[in-house]
Amino acid sequence: MKRNISLLFTLLFMLVATSQVFAQQLPGEEKTGEAQAPVSMEEATMQVPQAVSDEEKAADRTLTLEDCVNLGIKQNPTIIAARQQLMASASSVESQRGQFGAGMNLKYGYTHNGEQPRTGDTAYGYQDQWGLGINVSQPVFMGFELLSKFQKTKLQREQSDASLYNAELILIREVQTAFLTLLQGRMEVKSKQDSVARLESQLGVIQAFYQVGLRPKVDVLQAEVELATSQQDLLKAKNVVASKVARLNTLLNLPLEENVNYSGELTYLPFSMTLDQCILKADKDRPDLRIAQKAIKISEEDVTISESSFYPKLTADFDYASTGDDPSVSKNKYNYKNRPDSWSVGANVDWDFFNWGETYYDVKRANENVGKIQAEYDNTKLEASYEIKNELLNLQAAADRIGVGRKSVEAGREGYRMAMARYQAQVSTNNEVLNAQSRLSDSEAQLIQALSDYQVALARLFVAMGTKNPSLKTS
Repeated sequence: MKRNISLLFTLLFMLVATSQVFAQQLPGEEKTGEAQAPVSMEEATMQVPQAVSDEEKAADRTLTLEDCVNLGIKQNPTIIAARQQLMASASSVESQRGQFGAGMNLKYGYTHNGEQPRTGDTAYGYQDQWGLGINVSQPVFMGFELLSKFQKTKLQREQSDASLYNAELILIREVQTAFLTLLQGRMEVKSKQDSVARLESQLGVIQAFYQVGLRPKVDVLQAEVELATSQQDLLKAKNVVASKVARLNTLLNLPLEENVNYSGELTYLPFSMTLDQCILKADKDRPDLRIAQKAIKISEEDVTISESSFYPKLTADFDYASTGDDPSVSKNKYNYKNRPDSWSVGANVDWDFFNWGETYYDVKRANENVGKIQAEYDNTKLEASYEIKNELLNLQAAADRIGVGRKSVEAGREGYRMAMARYQAQVSTNNEVLNAQSRLSDSEAQLIQALSDYQVALARLFVAMGTKNPSLKTS
């Protein structure tokens, strides 16, 4: 009898203490029964804070979203490779520019003849002869080939510049997506931690009821299963966060195990541009459109290069030759006045005026290639417009889900508080409390996902417009 009285007093004490806990105001909420103003979009993220570990807080380096983007652009290997390609393209331009100048060719050598060169009984050359020859050739007219090749290399350099910009945009999108999903993962960890805490508290209440015979053993077992499931979900969420940190370190070319505090939060950032404004900006700034435009011009230069075979090629040449019987080629007794050297100046025309249609069909092929690349450009432009439209729709849908999600979290927390109060008053079942806890966790997960989806869609939209926005600021 005394044991039952002790258990009854213990139960009463636990009920009073638990009631005091659940009567307290939860983060971002008012007490039960009090009027509560709707939470603004800007405050929605405060309903589910992040879980930042002590190790992350104590890290030597703290990086914001903007810091991550700038660091990635500076030292990511993909961007470094694109910069090298741009430098190589610039060198190609200078190399092609040199084709306009005169080329110089020098030959120097030694020749041993089996017999001394003779005409009849008279020798006219050395049996052992040294020779020096110099040719200077200046292109005069090459059928517009040199000019077209030079213009082509300039376009290729501009194309490489656009490719570098495109690589930077792609990296920005990847870094921002990894950063934002990391913040999402931290918020999910905090939500899972809160869920575990609520289930642990619920398990303690059920065990107290069970000890005095007010609840069956099956309620305790059910609560233990729910708690174990929630703890597993928490472990999975922590593993996702660790994976996202490793991904960010990789994108920023940092050691995988380096401890970095990635600092930021998922917030609602209003975006006011219309679809037409976004498309106009994309037409101006998107690097893939500029690359496609350059490709069209390059293909047109290829047509001119092919057509150059229809024209004759004119060069001006200067030739100098010197021969003698010693390496210095300073004298030659077989030449006039023992002079070893001779020179000549002339112009040469080279014209392949018939080649069985080879040039004609090559020009035809080049023209057809222009049409192909033009069609590809049109398709790229259509895909760009679709991408912008799609990201705008995703942005709007995520914004609507944020508004619904914040209300769902408020309702879920209130429902869980009421279910616990009813359970403590012995007017509801354990299933009702567990269901309320599950609904609250689901609503928090939906709000977190909506906040992440909104900012990811915003990041992808800026990239779709060809705009670099490291911080994702919209004003």
